[in-house]
Amino acid sequence: MTTQERSSALTSPGYLVPFIIVTTLFFELGLITTLNMALVPHLRSVFNLDYAWAMLAESAFFLAYFIFASPSSKLIEWIGYKQTMVVSLFIQVVGSLLFLPAAMLVSFPLFLTAIFIVGIGITALQTAANPYVAILGPEGSAPVRLTLSQAFNSIGALLAPLIGGAYILSSTRHFESQAALASTVRVPYLVIAAVLLLLGIAVAFTHLPHIDHPQGSQPSSESGTAHSIWSYRHTVLGAVGIFVYVGVEVGLASIAVNYFASEGMSSLETASYLVSLYWGGAMVGRLLGSWMLTKIKAGRLVAVFAAAGAVLLAISALTSGQVAIWTLVLCGFFNSIQFPNVFALGIAGLGSLTSRGSGLITTAIVGGAIIPYLLGALADKVGIQGSLILPIACYLYIAWYGLWGSKPTRRATA
Repeated sequence: MTTQERSSALTSPGYLVPFIIVTTLFFELGLITTLNMALVPHLRSVFNLDYAWAMLAESAFFLAYFIFASPSSKLIEWIGYKQTMVVSLFIQVVGSLLFLPAAMLVSFPLFLTAIFIVGIGITALQTAANPYVAILGPEGSAPVRLTLSQAFNSIGALLAPLIGGAYILSSTRHFESQAALASTVRVPYLVIAAVLLLLGIAVAFTHLPHIDHPQGSQPSSESGTAHSIWSYRHTVLGAVGIFVYVGVEVGLASIAVNYFASEGMSSLETASYLVSLYWGGAMVGRLLGSWMLTKIKAGRLVAVFAAAGAVLLAISALTSGQVAIWTLVLCGFFNSIQFPNVFALGIAGLGSLTSRGSGLITTAIVGGAIIPYLLGALADKVGIQGSLILPIACYLYIAWYGLWGSKPTRRATA
């Protein structure tokens, strides 16, 4: 095998099976994360909340990234990638089971607590799984691996609105009492807890190779001291990119059900099914994007897709009815390759600092807590369409990062 073939290989020799196993965890990650978004319109109905208060469900979930991403990276250094993934799954089991008393007591604070604990588990999984996939092969093909794994994330995200529409949001048509409405989350999350428990046990008994850092990379030093992760400009700017990207993706998905209903959808349940097409577009885009990345540089493709998202949202904001609906749905396709590629670009060249870079970038997923809340508050004041100016600005930053901000000025290699 030539040097060029080795640098473009999907994985390093012997790592294909671990890549497949960890990729299955991305399916679970996408399912749980997106199902949480279905709770926004549900809690809004149960507790009669305005948009900003309902968005606290997203804030509780993504606040966990801000608090626990750095501890998760330390946990990886302590017990390794595999055991961190196992711990993350068991934490999610605890959080999922808390939905039962939250529904029984019809307690908004307890709902937020359950969501927060699930978010802690997802944070640890994100912090471990993304860099682990990235370093299972040559650095040059890391964006391809992450994009392909994220395609399975999108499959889970595609199914989540269908589950939410069938078992959670459909209740708005059948139940009058607050308690009955709240109780519809109990069965879905009980099933999820059982599946997560089995998955955690399965991963615990699965052989995954121990990897400390990308092969061939050694930490650089200056006067005998390794660089701080904050000295890597492309990593810091990548963290900002993840902050705004996750905020956009989550914000649009969370507000979409009510947006579609306001533009003519007959019910929240029907609107929720339409949101599945938003995530379906992300799945198609990631599968197609994993091929496109063999032809086009990651940064350039990120810029093109982000610019397209900004244009689509501008059209949605200036139109109404089916045009407004479908231009927002199409944003899902153009969201597709942004997270895995911004992530891969952000940790490029970090060597043994990869887990710290991953922790910093994963912390930035807290954008999913802040931007959706701001989007909801803006929607309360100027309407949903007027609030789209916020995600448009976020898309434009991502386009800039892809073209210019992602270029490393320093590499942690000998």
